[in-house]
Amino acid sequence: MPEPDELGALDAARIAVAALLTAGVRYVAVAPGSRSAPMAYALAEADAAGRVELLVRIDERDAGFTALGLALATGAPAAVLTTSGTAVGNLLPAVMEANHAAVPLVVISADRPEELRGTGANQTTAQLDLFGDHVRFAVDVPAGHDPQRAVETALSAATGAFEDTPPGPVQLNLAFRDPLVPAPGERLPPESGRRVYRTARGPLALDFPPADTGLPERRTVVLAGHDAGPVAEAFARAHRLPLLAEPSSNARFGPNAVGPYRLLLEHFGPESAQPIERVVLFGRPTLSRPVSALLARADVPSALYQPVPVAWYKPGRRAELPLETLADLADFAGHGSAAWLDAWLLAGAAAQHAVDSVLAGTAAATGPSVGALVWEHSRGQLVLGSSNGIRDVDLAGGPATEPQATVFANRGLSGIDGTLATATGIALGGRQETTVLLGDVTFLHDAGGLLLGAGEAEPALRIVVLNDAGGAIFGLLEHGAVDSSGRYGNAVERLFGTPHSVDIAALAAAYGVAHRHVSTTAELATALAEPWQGRIIIEVRTDRHGLRELHARIRAAVGAAVAGVPVGE
Repeated sequence: MPEPDELGALDAARIAVAALLTAGVRYVAVAPGSRSAPMAYALAEADAAGRVELLVRIDERDAGFTALGLALATGAPAAVLTTSGTAVGNLLPAVMEANHAAVPLVVISADRPEELRGTGANQTTAQLDLFGDHVRFAVDVPAGHDPQRAVETALSAATGAFEDTPPGPVQLNLAFRDPLVPAPGERLPPESGRRVYRTARGPLALDFPPADTGLPERRTVVLAGHDAGPVAEAFARAHRLPLLAEPSSNARFGPNAVGPYRLLLEHFGPESAQPIERVVLFGRPTLSRPVSALLARADVPSALYQPVPVAWYKPGRRAELPLETLADLADFAGHGSAAWLDAWLLAGAAAQHAVDSVLAGTAAATGPSVGALVWEHSRGQLVLGSSNGIRDVDLAGGPATEPQATVFANRGLSGIDGTLATATGIALGGRQETTVLLGDVTFLHDAGGLLLGAGEAEPALRIVVLNDAGGAIFGLLEHGAVDSSGRYGNAVERLFGTPHSVDIAALAAAYGVAHRHVSTTAELATALAEPWQGRIIIEVRTDRHGLRELHARIRAAVGAAVAGVPVGE
């Protein structure tokens, strides 16, 4: 039973909300529930006062990924509120992604008071430390206790205020004791005209002075992995080095950027006239085996620019030399000769032309042609789903002179979980038009992310679904060879291809989302050039069974095109 001087549930919740707002939380995704009601009422009061924006989602997994997207777009901590029991467990995928991607996601899990735990009380389980090593900080605040200090510590941990600890998710497990509702006579304050406002940020570019001419001349390449940022492009340009940038690096632009770089690494291999001598890495490389093979080479020293702690690897577990300053990185990289950079740019141009020519040879849309068009037409914000979509852009998306869109992707663990919900959070948090490219399996995995309750804010979100009736990526891996051999009958198609016949137009209609079907590159280009409001699904139907052969033709065309490009000094 509570002591006479203990805080009531709603009073404790109001203190928690005030502390969250003081720490910079401006968005909270709320999943309905009874035990979390005190927090819901306190948040409703703050919402009425114009101090926070609430997004209600009936699915806790989508609520978690929506909050993740909000944090990605704003760069500020975003929270998700759930009731007790299995509701908390549904947040695990979003928490895991936030951990490896260093995103300040604040989990507020409501709980039963201590006297009900372990008694078989309904919806009562062990919630504290449910996320284990995936959170930076987890705390259990007993019912009736002041939560302010716990909230302040959690937000410090979430935003990377602790030394040698990157930002990341935290868990506030708040126990509440009945009564869970406002006292008789309490009511919402009058609606305030003040609302959270955020200026939309555009894609960034930086400018560095030319590298010191006293640096040694080296055949170095700059690899820009996920979340590398525009610093990678500026460094490559200042040091006259080729830039090999993944789409979600936000560095895939500028005069030194090479498009189909992963098909060119052998061209500058150890037996070539100008073999790669060193690698400078920004961000996290996640997309291609040729890049992983390059980084694994013992004869090619590599360095990682790491000015702050990162969450995606443990110290000592990677081969790259971590360097904290750009000056140290410059000493390691040196600068490129004109012949070195020109050889890469010439090979890159030839390879891009070869890719474009192969894709132009058929009117039917394919994964790479869709990736190239989405990359070309996207402005504002672009979200790339995992699996083939982001790899299609990496293969066929030509680098622009200047950055065209801010690019996001869940590359912390590269899962297909919650992609639509993440994109929705990014669109709402960024307050600008957003395009998301994803495959049909990724789309169906998060079809519930299309659900917005009556009165909930609708983002300006263009959803491009590459529908090839299954999981095409496995056909490009070694499983494709097993399938072609026929040794396992239909097993590969059934277990990896996961074919389906879902009517995406009907699904869109059920959720009240506009839908458009295209099947050719010309139709897709027209659809992407048109303005839109609210949400629209552009379904691109393709055939995945010829994808392995298409990629083989692209590799052959690139190989032939670059064979005549000189790489000699």
